[in-house]
Amino acid sequence: MAKFATIKEYIYKKIESGEWPEYHPVSSENVLAETFSVSRMTARRALHELSEEGLVTRTRGSGTFVAPLKSQSALLTIRNIADEIRLRNHRHHAVVQILERVPAPKSIAAALQLAVGAEVLHSVITHFENGQPVQVEDRYVNPELVPAYLDQDYTQSTPHEYLCEVTPLTEASHLIEAVLPSEQLMQWLELDEPEPCLQIQRRTSGREGVVSQATLTHPGSRFRLGGHMTFKPSH
Repeated sequence: MAKFATIKEYIYKKIESGEWPEYHPVSSENVLAETFSVSRMTARRALHELSEEGLVTRTRGSGTFVAPLKSQSALLTIRNIADEIRLRNHRHHAVVQILERVPAPKSIAAALQLAVGAEVLHSVITHFENGQPVQVEDRYVNPELVPAYLDQDYTQSTPHEYLCEVTPLTEASHLIEAVLPSEQLMQWLELDEPEPCLQIQRRTSGREGVVSQATLTHPGSRFRLGGHMTFKPSH
């Protein structure tokens, strides 16, 4: 493991265990460099990436602190929401709203590369963090690739976990936009008043074709999106 990654893993574990709660000061670049016998540049990279991921906040002159534990997610990566919540040392549970077999609407058929009206598998699940809804996952699945999708207990494991187990994902695409929730989404998210929501359209594929098309809707007041990308210099 790279030295900067070792530092990140150390800080992840401090946050996950609850030893470092929100707003807790994070060791400085100098302290981390000395503790892990690395350069300040290496320690700075670890803290910068954690800041980009939304796990810490950095303020010039004040230092680095554990970010408020408002729900966070990594951009351009596929992560299991249950794991994200547990990483924050919080409780995850899920409520299955819909689990059915339906004819594919035109847009879903196109996304899954199936004929319009072909049978697809449909689930809607609300994910909770410490008893508060943070995501509605509305997912359509190709039954040819995942025939037993409707037979699973999604209160015990997430669709993401199951899909990764039965058909390893090789590709994903995302479309992200701000939306106002429908009345049905407000009910599933337990919102008293409409508020802006972040909605992620995610299509995942495996070696044999498109596996699923999911719409993930998060209340803006309970969620933020962060990420980190490393660019290799062109030659």
